[in-house]
Amino acid sequence: MGQDAFMELLSSMVGISLCKIYLLLIAGSSLGLKVTVPSHTVHGIRGQALYLPVHYGFHTPASDIQIIWLFERSHTMPKYLLGSVNKSVVPDLEYQHKFTMMPPNASLLINPLQFTDEGNYIVKVNIQGNGTLSASQKIQVTVDDPVMKPMVKSHPASGAVEYVGNITLTCQVEGGTRLVYQWQKNGKPVCISSSHSFSPQNNTLWIVPATKEDIGNYTCLVSNPVSEMESDIIMPIIYYGPYGLQVNSDKGLKVGEVFTVDLGEAVLFDCSADSYPPNTYSWIQRSDNTTHIIKHGPRLEVASEKVDQKTADYVCCAYNNITGRRDETRFTVIITSVGLEKLAQRGKSLSPLASITGISLFLIISMFLLFLWKKYQPYKAIRQKLEGRPESEYRKAQTFSGHEDALGDFGIYEFVAFPDAAGVPRMSSRSAPLSDGVTGQDFHGTIYEVIQHIPAQQQDNAE
Repeated sequence: MGQDAFMELLSSMVGISLCKIYLLLIAGSSLGLKVTVPSHTVHGIRGQALYLPVHYGFHTPASDIQIIWLFERSHTMPKYLLGSVNKSVVPDLEYQHKFTMMPPNASLLINPLQFTDEGNYIVKVNIQGNGTLSASQKIQVTVDDPVMKPMVKSHPASGAVEYVGNITLTCQVEGGTRLVYQWQKNGKPVCISSSHSFSPQNNTLWIVPATKEDIGNYTCLVSNPVSEMESDIIMPIIYYGPYGLQVNSDKGLKVGEVFTVDLGEAVLFDCSADSYPPNTYSWIQRSDNTTHIIKHGPRLEVASEKVDQKTADYVCCAYNNITGRRDETRFTVIITSVGLEKLAQRGKSLSPLASITGISLFLIISMFLLFLWKKYQPYKAIRQKLEGRPESEYRKAQTFSGHEDALGDFGIYEFVAFPDAAGVPRMSSRSAPLSDGVTGQDFHGTIYEVIQHIPAQQQDNAE
């Protein structure tokens, strides 16, 4: 047989063997032998190594263990990569530096991984013993480049007017394969709606027309099987308003569009509305069927004593110079004297705690004054006067009083004046001696002086 004929026969035999192996893959594992893989799809990164783990087990004695790795792409026949019997590895010369296997471990290492390595990898394990057992598994390998950080651009960059302009957001990525785009607003996915639509690849978001509700923080999340990256936040500029114009005051009572202000109060009115950019405000006063602008700005101060009438009508106007929209609100200020009424209401609104506190303070002060009165009552002064008199007079007072201690005569006495019916001039108790006719004279002195001038006999009779 010639060499060419031999090579042709060998090629045909190898082809037949590969076909048989491929057909056996469909059958799965044989009884007593099981081959498992962690995942039937593995994603790899281009330029890096990829490890395909394989595990197998059997329950019968084995003399030889054969492992074969095949590779196939779509619509092509499988290619032989490498194989082993026991611990001897036989690689295909075309891939001998790319694929590595360490038998009896059936796992395969691919290094480095390229786009051409994407496809299905088939592992087949044969056990030779009291017969031949065969089992196989298939692993799909994908190869991708990691995603680079995306960048979002908004058009027009200057912004759009509400209900007039449109907003276009475009997500751009400089690197990555098999990219998947997802738009998010305030951290939540943006869905298709009457005003939101996407390009076929989802890398462009159209907002038609732009409204105030479309304002928010937008991001573009780009992912592929091996990585994902999110763009920086972008907030499209949308001009809107004014909305919800209202007037508030720091004083006075507001009922609807009427403010009741106390006479003499200076009241500050504040005009506000939701708008972007901020509104310009004007204050208009209406009187005698005429109007005139009195101030520009969001605040107006009204001094009630300077208002000529008891009622005054005002208008606050808000204008957005970008949207061209304006709004106004009218209100009336009524000047009234409600100061006394407010004071009475405040008096009635005193808390029970304040009342209790006042009563308690009154009782404490009363008890303190009573204590002082008891401590410094009048007999203290009398006692001090007695202690300051000369000792001779004090002893005389003891003799005539009949008491050993003048303090025993302590009490309340009256000063008695005896008038002289004949109009005789009064005589000092010290200038004339007391006689039986003393009844006709006025006599003034202390009780002890009276006792000194009463004879002992008369004193006994008096007693």
